[in-house]
Amino acid sequence: MSVIKTTNLTKRFGKFTALDGVNIEVNKGEVYGFIGPNGAGKSTTIRVLLGILKATDGKAEIFGKNVWTDAVNIHKRIAYVPGDVNLWPNLTGGEVIDLFVKLRGGNNKSRREELIKKFELDPTKKCRTYSKGNRQKVALVAAFCSDADLYILDEPTSGLDPLMEQVFQGCVIDAKNAGKSVLLSSHILSEVEKLCDRVGIIRQGKIIETGSLSELRHLTRTNLVVETKQPITSFSKLKGVHNVEEKDQLLSFQVDMEELDAVIKHVSQFGIVKLESAPPTLEDLFMRHYQVTEDPDSGVGGSV
Repeated sequence: MSVIKTTNLTKRFGKFTALDGVNIEVNKGEVYGFIGPNGAGKSTTIRVLLGILKATDGKAEIFGKNVWTDAVNIHKRIAYVPGDVNLWPNLTGGEVIDLFVKLRGGNNKSRREELIKKFELDPTKKCRTYSKGNRQKVALVAAFCSDADLYILDEPTSGLDPLMEQVFQGCVIDAKNAGKSVLLSSHILSEVEKLCDRVGIIRQGKIIETGSLSELRHLTRTNLVVETKQPITSFSKLKGVHNVEEKDQLLSFQVDMEELDAVIKHVSQFGIVKLESAPPTLEDLFMRHYQVTEDPDSGVGGSV
């Protein structure tokens, strides 16, 4: 069942098209990674989903309801964390958390205390004294305290240190294990790779790639380091080989996934002494897309 579904979602500001036919689908119990650089349209999409902005064209639904006309009912079942949290300066962090929890009709004090401890937050301090990272912690504790069906997280770990990022990741995994759905907008690709079942890559308001990580990885390359007994001949003529570097009898290169078998067969003729393989990462895929689209003379993938 689709928790979020957009169909040809379009948003224009005057002559500028911020979203151009965006199609996203997030299923129940799924963590969906929404990635792209600043200005690509991630936050605009999220604002439309939250009913803050009205779409110019297309459809957007959450729980099968129209995000604009049914925003109030939808918000009863979602939790949202923005990338830059603004809080009431004269309230304490604990008071803000309690306010949000009460607005949602919940009162899980043990969960509240557990999360405050995990995020190492002092809830007695006034919000005006908090750093950016501590403001994010308040919003994250308030969100994960609530028994939401959908978590919409827009750059939620902005300002957090690596240890707190791990705590956040644990919260997302707990939510997923409880059957909740998560839309995670992030530019931290390692975070998306750890957490997400599927990803959508957005560029200049258009979704340019979407699918599970395993489905997308065929579009990128494997990194190999090879040492052989004899020098490898005719290597540069092999199809699908890129960025070849030779150093101290070690040959490092990237190979397109569909050509991997042929390349390994060729290399093995020369007596493999050492072979290291690093799987393609989401960052490889992401950078390859952006280099291809921005630099048409770079060949397939440029210098990724």
